[in-house]
Amino acid sequence: MSVSDKEREEIEKSSAPLIEHLIELRRRLIWSLGGFFVAFLVCFFFAKRLFNLLVIPFKWATQWAGLDPHKVELIYTAPQEFFFTQVKLAMFGGMVIAFPLIATQIYKFIAPGLYKNERSAFLPFLIASPILFLMGASLVYFFFTPMVMWFFLAMQQVGTNDQVQISLLPKVSEYLSLIMTLIFSFGLVFQLPVVTSLLTRVGLLSSQALAEKRKWAIVLSFVVAAVLTPPDPMSQCGLAIPTIILYEVAIWSSRMIERAQARDRLAREQAESSVASNTPDAPST
Repeated sequence: MSVSDKEREEIEKSSAPLIEHLIELRRRLIWSLGGFFVAFLVCFFFAKRLFNLLVIPFKWATQWAGLDPHKVELIYTAPQEFFFTQVKLAMFGGMVIAFPLIATQIYKFIAPGLYKNERSAFLPFLIASPILFLMGASLVYFFFTPMVMWFFLAMQQVGTNDQVQISLLPKVSEYLSLIMTLIFSFGLVFQLPVVTSLLTRVGLLSSQALAEKRKWAIVLSFVVAAVLTPPDPMSQCGLAIPTIILYEVAIWSSRMIERAQARDRLAREQAESSVASNTPDAPST
């Protein structure tokens, strides 16, 4: 066999696993994109109904402000604005609906490269992530969006002889952007226990380090809230306070993981020592 043949054989041996991984990656991407596309079409078909559901917190805010919720009005100032708002809403809803499928495809792609204990450790976090995101989104929908809209409605001005009439008429695109920003911000913040738990499990983070950085975390929570939320103190505090609470939850979960790892390590050492003590000594020659 010539040198070129040997080199060709080595290339084929090394490239075969790569080609298999690329084929597997392509299949997972097709499933993910297909699931997102189907969810997008469904959400676009029901886009107006979904938008009307998102307007319900605005109606609650009008009730809090003492106004008639049946007279809630949103406008659009460009002919194509409401259409692209529906497309944007369908994309956002499609991503939320298709996320479990996408996360499952990601897990199936990386699971063969993990040990059995790593797969069993990774799977609970894969399940907890969408649940925590939905908890954050629910908090936005049922509490913080009505609170923010009530804050903005309180700035309206009744027309009299001395002042002009100033009414809130939000645009459909701006209202959707506000809702999506709040949902994304809270959903991202609610992933904090998942991220810290994963970092603790792989040894990149510890509960002691989290506890020592608590003061910096509180300051950073308000900074991040000021960046991600609208410029009003109620929504900023509404995001910063849950972030601080979730940080404390992250410290507690990291401690639980460290204690569980310590118990497993102690049990493994005891098992190894018992095996070593029961092993008979080799006969002397």
